[in-house]
Parts: sequence; C-alpha cells; structure tokens
Amino acid sequence: MSRLNRNGARMMIKYNCHGATDVTGFGYLGHAINLVDNQKEVVSFKLHTLPIIAKMDLVNKEVLNFNLMTGYSAETSGGLFCILPKENASKFIEELKELDGQDAWVVGEVVESTNGKRNAYIVDEPTIIHV
Repeated sequence: MSRLNRNGARMMIKYNCHGATDVTGFGYLGHAINLVDNQKEVVSFKLHTLPIIAKMDLVNKEVLNFNLMTGYSAETSGGLFCILPKENASKFIEELKELDGQDAWVVGEVVESTNGKRNAYIVDEPTIIHV
C-alpha cells in the first residue's frame, strides 16, 4: 500500500460503503471471499478487473507462478476493497483521486447468487490494470 487510508475511510462514510477490507496477505480474491461471506444477503462478487503492480503479470507467467492471476497472491497492488452502492462509485473514485492524487477503480460488481451460496470469482478474461 502506498498511501494512508484516512481519506478512503472518510469517503467510505460519505458514500455509504457497507463493507471494506485492505487487500494484503489473502490476495485479491481471498479478501473478496471474506467480504462476500459476511454480507447480509446471499450474493456473489463478480470481479472483472485486476489492478496489479506493473509487470508482475509477466513475472508470474515467465518466472514463477505465484497465483497472481487467480487472485490468491499477496502480490497485488494492495489498497482498499470497498463495497459501495453502484450509483456512488464514480463520485467516490473522483473525490478520492482529488484528495490523494492517485487512481482508484471499479473492479467488480455485486450480483445475484445463482446457486443460493455466497461466492466471489474473477471472470475468465479480466481487465488488467498495471499500477
């Protein structure tokens, strides 16, 4: 993580965040699973974007597969994983960038569970953002 979470925390309150975690040792998907397991409703998280440290996807592919593309590597770009109402996401991102001077992204969406169980998953061909 390259910045403090103070502004992110303030923006989460302002924009009605109803779940959050920092992405560290469990990896991107591991933290998403922990979040979805603790939602009031039985829903799924469909993750379509992977922000990763620049060129780590090449290292993962060519040197050592450390599960980066499956979402279980701690070698993610870190940061906060926030669950916001869809209609608030773009304003949250815009204001956070004004405050911190760095980008944030919508990385997925909350979708209806198709099997009656909570689930988080990465789509087959996610968008990769090099951070």
